[in-house]
Amino acid sequence: MGERTPAGEPLGGEETVGAVAELYLGNILYAIELAALSLDEQGRGNDAAFYRGIARKLAEARGRGRTAE
Repeated sequence: MGERTPAGEPLGGEETVGAVAELYLGNILYAIELAALSLDEQGRGNDAAFYRGIARKLAEARGRGRTAE
């Protein structure tokens, strides 16, 4: 048995960036929000808004993908 991700999926050549991102999307969105909160605390509201915009696009894309399934 080869190496596996924390979710038990096999690591290896068949994984794509999209597949990994989809698997860990919740974690990615959480990390982006933590970064945005930190930027807000530093007084960098425009930068925080930029990262929240990225998170929103990812979440919307996931929502569109689920309705297509």
